[in-house]
Amino acid sequence: MALLTTEKLKSELDVFGVPCQDDSVLDKMVEQCICNRMQADEMVGEWVAYSTTKDGLKLTIDTLEKFEHEVLNKRNKSKQSCRKEDSHNRTRDIHTLQDLIKAEEEEENLLDCYSTPAKVSQKRALTTPEHPHSKRSALLKTSPGLLLSPASFSPSATPSQKYSQRGGKGEVVVTFGAVQGTRWVGRKTPGAGIQLELLEEPEDSLRCSYKYMFQRLRDVRNVLTEKIEELGESLRSHFNIEEFSPVSLPAQDKITVLGQVCCDSNGKLNVQSVLLETGPEQGGQQVPVDLSELKEYSLFPGQVVVMEGMNTTGRKLMASKLYEGVPLPLYNSEIKMEMDEEPVNVLVACGPYTPSDSLTFDPLLDLISVIVRDRPDVCLLLGPFVDSKHEQIEKAQVTETFEAIFSRCIESIVNGTKSVDCRLVFVPSQRDINHHFIYPQPPFTLSNLSKDQAQRVTLVPDPCTLLISGVTFGLTSTDILFHMGAEEISCGAGTDRFSRILKHLLTQRSYYPLYPPAEEVNMDYEKFQTFGQMSLTPDVLIIPSELRYFIKDVAGCVCVNPGRLTKGQVGGTYSRLLIQHSSASEDGKRVSPCLAAQVVKI
Repeated sequence: MALLTTEKLKSELDVFGVPCQDDSVLDKMVEQCICNRMQADEMVGEWVAYSTTKDGLKLTIDTLEKFEHEVLNKRNKSKQSCRKEDSHNRTRDIHTLQDLIKAEEEEENLLDCYSTPAKVSQKRALTTPEHPHSKRSALLKTSPGLLLSPASFSPSATPSQKYSQRGGKGEVVVTFGAVQGTRWVGRKTPGAGIQLELLEEPEDSLRCSYKYMFQRLRDVRNVLTEKIEELGESLRSHFNIEEFSPVSLPAQDKITVLGQVCCDSNGKLNVQSVLLETGPEQGGQQVPVDLSELKEYSLFPGQVVVMEGMNTTGRKLMASKLYEGVPLPLYNSEIKMEMDEEPVNVLVACGPYTPSDSLTFDPLLDLISVIVRDRPDVCLLLGPFVDSKHEQIEKAQVTETFEAIFSRCIESIVNGTKSVDCRLVFVPSQRDINHHFIYPQPPFTLSNLSKDQAQRVTLVPDPCTLLISGVTFGLTSTDILFHMGAEEISCGAGTDRFSRILKHLLTQRSYYPLYPPAEEVNMDYEKFQTFGQMSLTPDVLIIPSELRYFIKDVAGCVCVNPGRLTKGQVGGTYSRLLIQHSSASEDGKRVSPCLAAQVVKI
């Protein structure tokens, strides 16, 4: 499915004369398109059909929510009912594929018999050239600057016209915080004296063998049980709860129960399908939950919660109170930065680094130019670098291996920023076609780096927690915002869905608290128990997503969605942060660092 943009939706709305000047409405429609796997023309067509039956309904956030409830949800149900029949037809097509190919070949041969010799000679020869890469190789030898040119690894060497004609280059679209004498240009000697280290277990242990698809259900259950017990103990001590009651035991008085939210079927969670599953200590059973008495809640599958309510029959819990989780404390740094010291400049960018209609790395080359111009101390670069969802990658329209394309990409970044001498951090993505697509994801392996290059490059897993000059950064390239946004249900918890989801990440103390995970996430639960949890609340959480970019302060953590460097065929955004100081107060307590952040169009 092609990536959607608000501009594309706006043009489709203009075709039908539907006025819309509110960016938030367009963002909501993009979110609905992604969640329902619809193209822009399909979404606008459905809306026009719906609005005309409602006497020309105006396009607002409220009407879009009604439209989603009355039209899109029903549309999804009808699609699900057809899946079984579609899978049967697909199987039948596979069985008859060889017969169809054979029939086409016979028909083509028959036509050739009645063709003139001139006509036959025009037919394209299906032979392999003797030297298929000779022109490309000669081109590379004469011009080293073509290292990232599409001519070097793709038969389609046409640059993206929409990307080259994009507007708003360098425009600041989001601003957060303030620093004395804010200056977005880095030091004269970037990276000098910068402390950068991982706070997790040694990364080499993530290179060990995985058990994905060989995991025993009992082991998965043990991981989930430990999560329930650990979070339950923190909730019990924080809210002074004496003990938790068995969830399925009939009681005439109010009881307090601990468990994990789950759905009563394989569908999407809704108000009527909420179950609470307890750990072995509370009976290990499931009970339906009635949420009608709760004035405010926000729930998703896999969430560990404490509920208070009545369960007179042992068959349904009437919840009357919901206890929210508690975030972990911040990192207590011993590093002190004086106020007169130059701030640390951090640049953050997330792939894809090519437009969707071309394999040119023009956006990446533009980013390298930004790095050379602004001279940041640290660059956090998150995948995908070779995107598995790119059309030419999916169709295998490349003339080199994916590993070779990736090596050229990294080599261009390292060599292109050599004059700046900044620190480079590479984070893999589930969409990197040349890497292990399993979660948690091990770091990249770069064996061709020289000794000088290796000193500047740090390879980290996904997810991870980094310490940069006394400030902790939580990093993940997995789109948990999109995955949880499609599953979360809420009532009276405010309209800012992003803030709710981000708070869940911090209170659940996990980079991926959703269970079961999205279909595209291949989870190894034993590794996840060690490397997918938060050991502390980071000062900055980098959480890129297909959804709209933002910078938010949630529970003392600055959460940044830098967006993606490309959005479909046009340019996207990146982010930059300034850290001024991270010092301790006179009583020894840690003072949060002064942070300023921006999201900028590439």
